[in-house]
Amino acid sequence: MHAWLCENPIGVDALTWKELPTPQPGAGEVLIEIQAASLNFPDLLIVQNKYQMKPELPFVPGSEYAGVIRAVGEGVTHLQVGQSVACLSGTGGFGTHTLAPAKLCMPLPAGFPPVDAAAFIMTYATSHHALIDRGQLKAGETVLVLGAAGGVGTAAIQIAKAAGAKVIAAASTDEKCALCKTLGADETINYTTANLREALKALTEGKGPDVIYDPVGGEFAEPAFRSIAWRGRYLIIGFAGGPIPALPLNLPLLKGASLVGVFWGDFARREPKANAAMMAELAQWYGQGKIKPVIDSAMPMSELKAAYAHMGSRGVKGKLVMVN
Repeated sequence: MHAWLCENPIGVDALTWKELPTPQPGAGEVLIEIQAASLNFPDLLIVQNKYQMKPELPFVPGSEYAGVIRAVGEGVTHLQVGQSVACLSGTGGFGTHTLAPAKLCMPLPAGFPPVDAAAFIMTYATSHHALIDRGQLKAGETVLVLGAAGGVGTAAIQIAKAAGAKVIAAASTDEKCALCKTLGADETINYTTANLREALKALTEGKGPDVIYDPVGGEFAEPAFRSIAWRGRYLIIGFAGGPIPALPLNLPLLKGASLVGVFWGDFARREPKANAAMMAELAQWYGQGKIKPVIDSAMPMSELKAAYAHMGSRGVKGKLVMVN
């Protein structure tokens, strides 16, 4: 097998494509021949030693991938050799093969292409857990999605629409706003050319959004929260914009609003039955055509460093996927 190896987590340039022994699965593991692996923001942080999870060196980055099971370890009874699966295990995806915990593998129904499957779990699980579970989104409510043209943002638009909500998508360019419209967004805001608070006031007739989905953080967090509706829920997804904002705590008081943390990974670990039910619903929605990953581009696995550079340019719409 071959894989991109991180032996020193000082950045993308230190990754090397190496031939490694093909491992055999231990108890509770499966060997997956990787067909596709998506690039997520944590995949950048982890090779820079900036992510909360710090794997033992050396390691193969690539948190999310899809492929075919080529061997199963002792005790694995619910998966078989030749079965197509998707997996989000945190590492291992940027190569030709990897070992994965069987309990983290999502069996794929027929007709679920590997490129879509590799771009599915992290964004849709995060967005469903955020909006439906943590945000308690109801039909008829209004959702503001910040960073709406990115991977989790595009998933959030689709899930909010599937739940019967009105969606206001905020993104950094007119081209990204146009993409959000094609995904079902009712309104869009280009927050590099428009005043976010004024635009939200106009679009909601002064009421403000009921739920704010924020994977970005940074400079738009406070103006967005100042615009939130009474009893609104502000969903803290992540900080792709860089700085972690510091909100004045009088704002939730004055708005009767909630700041809600969203950590899907720990939800999946702590509440596996609830997570499994959620993933089954998402797979069903995919089969019904309600949701479908937005793929910016599919690139050869050999071009991983170029994909990282593209992601860092903030020009990505949807997900980047590496294919073998």
